[in-house]
Amino acid sequence: MAGVCSLSQTARLQWQPRRQSGRLERRQLRVSAAGSTFGHSFRVTTFGESHGGGVGCVIDGVPPRMHITKEEIQFELDRRRPGQSRITTPRKESDTCELLSGMAPDGSTTLGTPICVLVRNKDQKSGDYSEMEQAYRPSHADATYDFKYGIRAVAGGGRSSARETIGRVAAGAVAKNLLRQVAGTEVLAYVNRVRDVEAAGVCHDSMTLEQVEANPVRCPDPESAEAMYKAIDEVRTRGESCGGEVTCVVRGCPKGLGTPVFDKLEAELAKAVMSLPATKGFEIGSGFSGSRMVGSEHNDAYFMAEGSEVRTRTNRSGGVQGGISNGEHIVIRVAFKPTATIAQRQATVSREGAEIELIARGRHDPCVVPRAVPMVEAMVALVLADQLLQHFSQCELLPRDDALGPDARVRTQFSQQGQAAARAQAQAAGLDPAMAHL
Repeated sequence: MAGVCSLSQTARLQWQPRRQSGRLERRQLRVSAAGSTFGHSFRVTTFGESHGGGVGCVIDGVPPRMHITKEEIQFELDRRRPGQSRITTPRKESDTCELLSGMAPDGSTTLGTPICVLVRNKDQKSGDYSEMEQAYRPSHADATYDFKYGIRAVAGGGRSSARETIGRVAAGAVAKNLLRQVAGTEVLAYVNRVRDVEAAGVCHDSMTLEQVEANPVRCPDPESAEAMYKAIDEVRTRGESCGGEVTCVVRGCPKGLGTPVFDKLEAELAKAVMSLPATKGFEIGSGFSGSRMVGSEHNDAYFMAEGSEVRTRTNRSGGVQGGISNGEHIVIRVAFKPTATIAQRQATVSREGAEIELIARGRHDPCVVPRAVPMVEAMVALVLADQLLQHFSQCELLPRDDALGPDARVRTQFSQQGQAAARAQAQAAGLDPAMAHL
């Protein structure tokens, strides 16, 4: 069978021989591409292995003339990078990004063509993984990658390493800028639990990025953060690991994002965050606790707010109803398991099928949740940017002046600033302002 002959979302395997009636015939087979591309209109492909030459992404579908700087992307990568404190992996990487394409000569304006972001690996210690070449780490991807591919990058876990998320975070920085510039949308996550220590006193309306970044745990409540830090440090000193939860809040999300029925917004969000390493659970709004309520307790009552806007008095739906955003805060929670690689003796199996014991070496986070915060934000932003472009292409192409419903916001939520600027530009150019579109 010949190899892959296209890098498109649908790869093609050509000219597989088939014997029929004593002669060979040629036919084409089509197979799905191999899972490294996310999104439809705003599409991201990540590349690279943990201990290879580098990692990064290619971002396609970015609108032209959007403002984004290398420094803004670097800021998000710095939040994700290793070696930030003693409760993260000690691997020392600057994670300095290079923008190889898609930007105008001024370095801050998108061309509308694919943007390639590269981060070169510099602190590889592949020798630390020699034992893992022959022994499968319990609950890691070593065995399953062998089951699927019959070969794997041993050092650092290859593509199963969290280092792959560099490309996601870089792309997420671009997506965040798009959401902010078009709709004033903010995506902000924080650690709400480590082991049995849960955050208290976090207000989703008023919390800030500065509060989240004020401590290495990334919990905006200082007292809770201190208790979480101690819980992580305690397992670290024993060569153990622990898990936790990340909550992500989207403020100012446009109404109408999401594409029923198979691409409902909560379904896309669940797929996005559950594709991150070490994830084991997803909730939106009331989540599983809502299953213990009755309808009168769980339903979010509507009311007419100022400016003829339809709002809900509660938000147990988590900002999504019928698979479509309703303009309230989107609130999701993601559960992360304990880091699989620990410095304790564990029973396992070798590649030759022998039952053995393993003490894993290498550099690993005792708890992944503090560094997972920018990763969760990135995946949520990628979903919303993708849905934003899809929504524009279908639902904002024609005027909404005669749209059904009492909510005035849906007729102006994207145009209050953008269309005003477009009209001013049209007037300056001597054109009819009525022909100016966002």
